[in-house]
Amino acid sequence: MQVSRIAPRRVAARVTAASALAGTAVLALSVPAFAHVSVQPEGTAAKGGYAVVDFKVPNERDNASTTKIEVTLPADHPIASVMPQPVPGWKVAVTKSKLDKPLTMHGEKIDEAVTKVTWTADGKGIEPGYFQKFPVSLGALPENTGQLVFKAIQTYSNKEVVRWIEVPQEGQEEPENPAPVLALSAAADDHHGAAAASDDDEGDEAEKTAAAEDSGSDGDTTARVLGVVGIVIGIAGVAYGVLAGRRRTTA
Repeated sequence: MQVSRIAPRRVAARVTAASALAGTAVLALSVPAFAHVSVQPEGTAAKGGYAVVDFKVPNERDNASTTKIEVTLPADHPIASVMPQPVPGWKVAVTKSKLDKPLTMHGEKIDEAVTKVTWTADGKGIEPGYFQKFPVSLGALPENTGQLVFKAIQTYSNKEVVRWIEVPQEGQEEPENPAPVLALSAAADDHHGAAAASDDDEGDEAEKTAAAEDSGSDGDTTARVLGVVGIVIGIAGVAYGVLAGRRRTTA
């Protein structure tokens, strides 16, 4: 009987240890999937429009800092306007290249475009346990694709280089070093239509406001008339009371 009691305890201990080990393994395998360079829009990234996107760079090392990040823009969908936002503690360099096929922007042909943006730390960079966002304004976004792939290279203070350049494929597992992918939403309505709708809304609001003011004015007039009538009735009542009192005194 004593053996039968000890055995379940040993089995339970082994199961607990195995579960803990499995949980640790899952955690270890899941960390790299989250700790890669990614890109997300601030708001909406619509086809044919302009957007500000953030390249999020986490530090996935515990013994070195990220000191340099290079982002290459897609050559198959060149973007005419690329403007990085200054980031404290980082120097930014923009690389332009000649285009095989010129772009047209605001009626003008553009034969070169930004093909790479490089940020280099002039301080400690991204230390272990931290991440940094690098905002960039892009436009006009292409209308003939649903996504843009940006290949990134991350350099650490110990000279280690990680290349986030593998393009994720639909229906397949995420690659070990996936490239940042920006999903594009459907094209937004034209600005003129939005402005016209806004003008109509403002006209409706103006009419509603005028109606409310008229209603309020009528209400104020009615209140004033009723107030005057009340005062007159009050005075008449007081006069009647005085006269009645005099009659009683005379009688």
